[in-house]
Amino acid sequence: MRNFIRNSAVCLALASRAIMFAQGPVVNIGRRHGNLQAAQQYIVSAYQRIENAQRANDGQLGGHAQRAKDLLTQADEELRLAANVANER
Repeated sequence: MRNFIRNSAVCLALASRAIMFAQGPVVNIGRRHGNLQAAQQYIVSAYQRIENAQRANDGQLGGHAQRAKDLLTQADEELRLAANVANER
């Protein structure tokens, strides 16, 4: 049963990751994990600044800005997963 739940969580995480790549990172960790929540806030801020840079440069940043945004979205999801693990304990 525990493996089923873990496998379901992984599938859900992968599906939500695909959706999040379209939406960008969000702060969805509560105050219980204050450091993780703060890290998410920095990720969201960095993501927004990169979007501003893309607009200011007419998207002519060689794809590197988009790659950075993708990595920030991935980091955001990893923080969410870390909070989920901490909640299980």
